[in-house]
Amino acid sequence: MKGDYQDLVDEISALLGAPATLENRDFRLIAFGAHDSEDDLAVDPVRTRSILTRQSTAAVRSWFEGFGIARATGPVRIPAAPEAGVFRGRICLPVRFRGIVHGYVWLLDPEPGPGPDAEQLAAAMEVAERIGVLLAAEAKAGADLSREFLAALAPGRGWQRDMAVGALRTALGPGAEGPHALVCVAPWTGDAPGTVPGAAAVATAPLEGPGRALAVLVRLRAADTLTPAVNAATRLLPRDAGAPGGPARSAAGVGEAVRDLAGLPEAWEQATAAARAALAQPRLGPVALWSGIGAYRMLASLTADPAQDPAARALLGPAHPELARTAEVFLDCAGQAGRAAAALGIHRQTLYYRLSRVEQLTGLDLDEGEDRLLLHMALKAARFNES
Repeated sequence: MKGDYQDLVDEISALLGAPATLENRDFRLIAFGAHDSEDDLAVDPVRTRSILTRQSTAAVRSWFEGFGIARATGPVRIPAAPEAGVFRGRICLPVRFRGIVHGYVWLLDPEPGPGPDAEQLAAAMEVAERIGVLLAAEAKAGADLSREFLAALAPGRGWQRDMAVGALRTALGPGAEGPHALVCVAPWTGDAPGTVPGAAAVATAPLEGPGRALAVLVRLRAADTLTPAVNAATRLLPRDAGAPGGPARSAAGVGEAVRDLAGLPEAWEQATAAARAALAQPRLGPVALWSGIGAYRMLASLTADPAQDPAARALLGPAHPELARTAEVFLDCAGQAGRAAAALGIHRQTLYYRLSRVEQLTGLDLDEGEDRLLLHMALKAARFNES
């Protein structure tokens, strides 16, 4: 499907003599034409960001929508606005199907010069209509599959499970064959996006506790190449995902490839665990692979609440966050006091004082390997369960 979009975008580029980009109605990039201009203004900051990060910011989206592109049925010319990072004017071709906008084709308005004439624009709009048919079909397929997809993710065995997997296979048709990977984006607010390039199925799914996640089934070219799933996850995340101090932080996880759809429940558990690990430990994300989250793979299988452990209970309470953080960093640094003090930005004597308080609260001896292991697991499990 991605190749079809690229061919159609290239066709519009050839018709109008300018590189075009195609975004869905959520302003996520689907395809773009090659740029061969030596003009520094040919790719302004807004266009560069769209190509490099596969999406536009909410502010840019709001600015462009202010010109009525969501309601337009024909080309819309948008003037330059250097203060908004739009150094060149735009021509927007709305991509519609049966009156519903499914995306936009964007071109830089040639300057100087009259730009494309009415006949050229009419021909380009005909191509945009063909794109609209594809986007609408993809959105309908994703919506039709959501029930079967969610049922196939549910754990358990028996005839209900076999029926759910069989229904998903039937709905996917030939696309059910071959390896797939699952992506979990969490937390996710709102409905599932209408289209996700490269996705076989999309749905919102509940998480443990409050909140929801976005589940995406991605076809793979080979079982040992998760790149398409990672790319899909990256496109779905906001650019500032995982940034400290930013708005609501989100992350994505990718499970191991499955060769049979019957393995989706296990793959979904892996993808959600990887997303939670990336939320708990930002250095693992914003897109984390199940194979790359280390000790969190084991922590994901634990059901006991670490806060109820008699040794860790007092330390993990709300009264001692600084001591818990000190102990975690010290254990992360393999018990090396100098490294831990530097990481915490405190004097070594302050570190020793805090560690003595940790031992008093927990009754553990941090010179003993098993005591260190118990405390380290409890601290990491608590962080994981908070994500």
